[in-house]
Amino acid sequence: MRVRRTLVTIALCALTTGCTAEPSPPSSSPEPPPASPPEAETTVEPSPRGPGPTSRDGTLRSAAYGAGSERPPWLYERVLPERPDGYGVVRPTPPELRRRAFTLRDSVPMLPGRGYASRIVSPAPRAVVDRSTWKPGCPVGRDDLAWLRLTFRGFDAERHTGELLVNTAFVDDLDVVFRRLWEARFPMEQVVVVESVDAEAPPTGDGNGTGGFVCRAVTGGSSYSQHAYGLAVDVNTFQNPYVLDDLVIPERASAYLAREQVRPGMVTADGPVVAAFDSIGWEWGGAWRTLKDYQHFSANGR
Repeated sequence: MRVRRTLVTIALCALTTGCTAEPSPPSSSPEPPPASPPEAETTVEPSPRGPGPTSRDGTLRSAAYGAGSERPPWLYERVLPERPDGYGVVRPTPPELRRRAFTLRDSVPMLPGRGYASRIVSPAPRAVVDRSTWKPGCPVGRDDLAWLRLTFRGFDAERHTGELLVNTAFVDDLDVVFRRLWEARFPMEQVVVVESVDAEAPPTGDGNGTGGFVCRAVTGGSSYSQHAYGLAVDVNTFQNPYVLDDLVIPERASAYLAREQVRPGMVTADGPVVAAFDSIGWEWGGAWRTLKDYQHFSANGR
């Protein structure tokens, strides 16, 4: 049976079919690419000083350099074979992504200023909701969603601007969370509004991003995930994968299951991301017992 997959034009993919109640696995797939030839081995040119800088808690004090700091030209193009459940077959992490530390083009115009800045529109503009996954029948009304634009630090240590759709009840709190992540110098690859869901999108297993609202049912069930209420946020989905038994989402993110090897963009139990969400009462999926969802934060802990 195929599972629901997500199509996002700028490749935010891992947060769209998981992060529901603790037992339900997510899925990950960026914009569906054309059929691709079999994967070939790639060679990574060594950096004269190696990849860096190091990180103790997922933060980044200066621009990333060396292996992993540039987007591979094949990103989102290597389609994985599928498992019987519709997820991609888990593959080893390519060398270029074992220390993934690049930032994609911003999805919205830069906000003015030099430090942290944000803009809240509540309820969210109709045009923004219309390009999201919201539709009549979703468990949250369109007027209960707020549009949060915010600045964040990229892996290039530069100032970037992203956007989120979240529940109006928590938009001010989440503004505080992302301000704290800015102050902590926590890097993100992109912060985006998920724009569409496609059940037939082939998996590539290398999507990444930070996002909130996605209207979808629990995989394999009829109840809705917390993302469908705008009450969950996923952070850097590739650096913080979901794992349940032999399933890893994104499917090429296995290198990031070695949580003791802290790299920029990773969420750590004692780091600034968990602390920021804890300050507003949100819980972390990385603390779950029956599975680990390192990317996931939610208002009710599910």
